[in-house]
Amino acid sequence: MADFPSKVTTETGTTPNSQSNQQGGNSLRGLAANVTTRMDMSFIKSNPSVLMMAQITGGLLHWALIASSPYMWAPANGWVLFVAVTFWLLTTVLFSMILFGAQRRLTAVPWPLTVLVYHGVATFLYLTAFLANAASVQHFSSTYFFGNMAAAAFFAAVVTVAYGVSAFFSYLDWKGDGGNAATSMVPT
Repeated sequence: MADFPSKVTTETGTTPNSQSNQQGGNSLRGLAANVTTRMDMSFIKSNPSVLMMAQITGGLLHWALIASSPYMWAPANGWVLFVAVTFWLLTTVLFSMILFGAQRRLTAVPWPLTVLVYHGVATFLYLTAFLANAASVQHFSSTYFFGNMAAAAFFAAVVTVAYGVSAFFSYLDWKGDGGNAATSMVPT
């Protein structure tokens, strides 16, 4: 009876070495709560987030339609596919970085200027890709892939506009004109 208190565990909270975490008890619930506290939920509801999701979705559809056709019939489609895949990947990475607050951890990077330059370059290069894609649709006019290439040109136009609008919002954010003028003024 004297050894009874030494066999009793009196843990009241969960620690990294607790038995419930090792056995899988509520570790999934704890992991989900940990991930959601790290996510910037206000970013999800913002216009730049919606535009980036449109860029990711439209970009995916764009390059999937190009890649599913014999894009080498028109040499310009190699450029179109390169731009579409590259900016789809970069936008996905940028979206994830902003969503999980990398700009708060990487303070040495001038984020408003970086995002502005990114969206400006993406707008220009996607515009060239859209024009090349639209010009090459005629090469597929008598084939089964005409619809794919025409739809790809449409999605390229949508993504180009989304990047342009994002560049505009990024410019406003960089200049500091994105908020309410009454709340952003400093009294003198």
